[in-house]
Amino acid sequence: MPAILIDGHRQEKTLKLSTIPNWLVKKFKYMKNIILFGPPGSGKGTQAKKLLERYNLLHISTGDMFRFELKNNTELGEKARRYMDRGELVPDEVTIAMLKARVDKAVDSEGIIFDGFPRTVNQAKALDDMLDSKDAPIRALLLLDVSDEERVERILLRGETSGREDDLDEGIIRNRIEVFNNETAPVFSYYRKKNLAHKVDGMGTVDEIFRRLCDVLENL
Repeated sequence: MPAILIDGHRQEKTLKLSTIPNWLVKKFKYMKNIILFGPPGSGKGTQAKKLLERYNLLHISTGDMFRFELKNNTELGEKARRYMDRGELVPDEVTIAMLKARVDKAVDSEGIIFDGFPRTVNQAKALDDMLDSKDAPIRALLLLDVSDEERVERILLRGETSGREDDLDEGIIRNRIEVFNNETAPVFSYYRKKNLAHKVDGMGTVDEIFRRLCDVLENL
């Protein structure tokens, strides 16, 4: 179980809302927990890094999370591996349990960026339930809005330097964009009904886009 520091003392246990000191409960409550969506070629990675530095946020990427759990042969990693070895999707409850372990370690952060997660409405509901149990709800979903043609052009340009074959094949690029659009539309709609979804213009310079993201975050 993760070790944390509370009032200068090392605690070898997982945080539970009932055992968290009042000051830490209040910290969770005012955290800027956001979901960041960005289609391939949107510059999401660059913007996520800038947001982390500006607002002292914890970055949670499900891809990185799974790689860590599998590499370190954790209990949750072994659970996930059993499904993956059978060619099955890892159940949402396993993914959410991994996320909870990361969230419990966020006591030194001012909030969390959930990078590209949730990808389904069921995952969104499970994430909301987990965060609501800590009185630390999602404050916003930010979607970088970039035209399909601009995305294709950016990825093809990136492919010239990255050498990745999938960045040089326009057919593959357009399919990745279509999959992203189809996956994220229901999740965006789910959070829009909660008045939490924001489309942010993803055109312009890196700094221009960053200022638009900051404008949304600073008005939450």
